[in-house]
Amino acid sequence: MDKPIISESQSNTLKSFFGSKLKMDEMMGRYSVMHVGGPADYLIITRDVRELEESVRFLWEKEIPFILLGGGSNTLISDAGIREVVVINKAKEVKLLENDPDTLRLWAESGASFGKLSRRTASKGWTGLEWSAGIPGTVGGAVVNNAGAFGSNVAENLEVAEILHPVGDKIQRSEWSVDQLVYDYRTSVIKTGGNPAVVLSATFRLQQSTPAEVKGRIASISKKRQGSQPQGASLGSMFKNPPGDYSGRLIEEAGLKGSREGDAEVSLVHGNFFLNRGNASAEDIAALIERVRETVKGKFGVELELEIQLIGDWDQG
Repeated sequence: MDKPIISESQSNTLKSFFGSKLKMDEMMGRYSVMHVGGPADYLIITRDVRELEESVRFLWEKEIPFILLGGGSNTLISDAGIREVVVINKAKEVKLLENDPDTLRLWAESGASFGKLSRRTASKGWTGLEWSAGIPGTVGGAVVNNAGAFGSNVAENLEVAEILHPVGDKIQRSEWSVDQLVYDYRTSVIKTGGNPAVVLSATFRLQQSTPAEVKGRIASISKKRQGSQPQGASLGSMFKNPPGDYSGRLIEEAGLKGSREGDAEVSLVHGNFFLNRGNASAEDIAALIERVRETVKGKFGVELELEIQLIGDWDQG
């Protein structure tokens, strides 16, 4: 077996610093919306921004590799598990900031549910994030991935993200604008690895409307989502849409809806959603991904690019 990424010395350092908060050999299926994933050698849960920052600073300073996870969507975790330290971000505080009618802001810690933000503002009649209703995952994940739906995305609403990142031999907090995040379709400079960074919180610009209008738009979007996207254990959209087309359409035209590998299934409702129909493994899902990509490429000459990320030890998975 390959040598673990975390050395014995680093393991002792982790145990000394985190104490009883450090979980070992924790099965990751409970932290995945698709309920798959093998054991994490080391796992900690952070419950507010202070804990998140303290933990990440320590891991960077000690040069201990780690992976940050939020709600468990948009990531497929290997059956072999994860050798790096897993940091589960549950920092969930949300504040509505109202200085005057022209400066309405929503501030949220990065572990807050992104899909629930619009409902937090609906009762005040604040508009701007209705499109996010029902999107899985956290604020941090949405910022990193430039989450979007129904023609809108994070880049259009984000004012500033509070970032923790190394600068030389120091680790500092900074506020990054949309330009500094270098957004593109479903990606950012953080996702591409151009700058190692962790999102601590985000502030979104909103406008004044009425509760009735905002709630009406949320209801309409939720209805569209329920009518076009499947219910069940899914990671969300599996592939990015290729330029000028839709992955779901290509998958459907290729006759792949309903295809299965073990208990992993291409949804009959929407071809770009894969479901765990009971006891699917990460390998089942990965095999189905490859079959879909190969078939679509063979029929249409289009290379489907994953929107999700593969996490963990896939060499041994």
